[in-house]
Amino acid sequence: MPKSEDEWKKKLTPEQYRVLREKGTEPAFTGKLLYNKEKGTYQCSGCGADLFPSDAKFESGTGWPSFDKALPGAVKLKDDTSYGMKRVEAICAQCGGHLGHVFDDGPTATGKRFCINACALGFKKK
Repeated sequence: MPKSEDEWKKKLTPEQYRVLREKGTEPAFTGKLLYNKEKGTYQCSGCGADLFPSDAKFESGTGWPSFDKALPGAVKLKDDTSYGMKRVEAICAQCGGHLGHVFDDGPTATGKRFCINACALGFKKK
C-alpha cells in the first residue's frame, strides 16, 4: 500500500525526504556510504528494497556513490529533462523514490555510471 506524503515525512529524515520524494540532490562528498568498501547490498533508504550489489560500486571521483549495474528489476529508468538537461533518472522500482541519475560514461564493461545520492541508500552487510 502506498504511503502518503505525511507518512514519508515521518519515516524519512528531512534530507532523505528532499532527495527521495522531491528529487533533490545531496551535496557532493557528504554521504556516509560514499567511501564504504564493505561487502553486502545497498538498499533503498525509503523502503529497504535491495538495489545494488557491493561489487558493482566503484570510485568515480564525483562525490556520490557510483555503481556500474543495479540488481535485476530493482531500479527503473526514466527520461529527465529538468533544469534544461537531458538525463536518465534512477528510481527505486519498489517505492518510486528518486535515487539519482545514470550516465553512459562508466569505466567498466557495462559503460554505465549510476550516480546515486548516499542518503537514498542503506547498506546490508554480507
